[in-house]
Amino acid sequence: MARTLTNSHAHFKLAEQRLPLGVASNFRYWGEERTIYIKSGRGGRITDIDDNIYVDYRLGYGPAILGYADARVDEAARQGMALGGVFALSTEMELQVAARISRMVPAAELVRFSNSGTEAVMAALRLARAYTGRDDYVLLEGSYHGLFDAAMWHVPMHAWNQQGEPEVTPYSEGVPVNSRSLAHFVQMNDANALETVLARHAGRIACLLIEPIMGNCLGIAADQAYLLAARRLCDKYNVLMIIDEVKTGFRVARGGVQELYGVQADICTFAKAVANGYPISVLAGREHIMRKIGRGVAHGGTYTAHPVSLAAADRTLQILEETDALERIAEYGTKLRAGMSAVLGARGIPHSFVGHPSMSGLYFAEKPPRTYRDWKGSDYSFYNEMAQHLHDEGVLCEPDSREPWFMCAAHDESCLSDTLRGFERAVDRTVTDGAVRRKLSA
Repeated sequence: MARTLTNSHAHFKLAEQRLPLGVASNFRYWGEERTIYIKSGRGGRITDIDDNIYVDYRLGYGPAILGYADARVDEAARQGMALGGVFALSTEMELQVAARISRMVPAAELVRFSNSGTEAVMAALRLARAYTGRDDYVLLEGSYHGLFDAAMWHVPMHAWNQQGEPEVTPYSEGVPVNSRSLAHFVQMNDANALETVLARHAGRIACLLIEPIMGNCLGIAADQAYLLAARRLCDKYNVLMIIDEVKTGFRVARGGVQELYGVQADICTFAKAVANGYPISVLAGREHIMRKIGRGVAHGGTYTAHPVSLAAADRTLQILEETDALERIAEYGTKLRAGMSAVLGARGIPHSFVGHPSMSGLYFAEKPPRTYRDWKGSDYSFYNEMAQHLHDEGVLCEPDSREPWFMCAAHDESCLSDTLRGFERAVDRTVTDGAVRRKLSA
């Protein structure tokens, strides 16, 4: 039965009268004809207000690592609710969750909580600047670190003709243009370029802010040799390494990407998978750096370390630490990759995968990307069209090719078979539509 969006269309017309773009976040707006509104989520599937059911690979951009409405986590959250609410005072649960995080992530010697990934990274950058007494910082092209001015610089690859250096521009209006001079950009997996920047601006750079697996850029991954070299270069030039694990934390391994690569950050951030969808984020790091908080560095918030979110975090992290949930998630992702590859291979469509099986990027070129600029050389237009067909087939991925697919512990064999059946149809429709367009243009 064909997907209909009658109710979502009607609700959009009402919502846009009170909400810009009809939504509460720009990233939820997919156009007037394709924006959907959700009624419920259970396990690895969600249902929209038209009663269309989707196997979901967005998972809120990764938070629902155990699946929606996990009974164990929700029961813990209810126990947290019983404490009474927000006190603007601390509870015993803060220490309990902090101790668990420190056990799972050795670099997290001291821990502070915030509410979102953006807040955690903002605090990490502020802390690095305070500790070093420097203002500049290094970012990787294609990285995403939240919606705050210092991180809202990007390279618009759509406009780049693959000649010379692409221009770095603000991601949004309202970002102070004069702050651009503080940000220095390098490409992933180029240690020589990183050293050139660190040497050229020695004494000015506070930190390297890095996602070793790029959570908003296909899941492009650092080579282990590159990340270890970056760690050595940070030490050599007295620059702090901030590892942004907002998306990879407690997902790609129990100790996050740091465990996966065998590297330790000076400061690290976590958010998405910490509490299976309840709002919480984590700022953590080396004790001698974190002790600067409260002794010169401001950090806090009314809703920080909310008892409900802390209780959900404690239970989620316990499950991830003590069960085989992460192994099952990775196994599912590996099977999904294999099934998708079989469909594409049978049709002679060049492709590769990048990232980790738990947050996997599908890339339409034979050689997987090592930098953001590589994305320009792939057939991303094929992906973008295929994604729309996937939605019609009941498979929900981000419609932009740069967003990875996220797996959860509730994805099961029925999810896999439904996905691969829908994927095959979507690929064939995309191929057919492309052939028709070429014929018409000829």
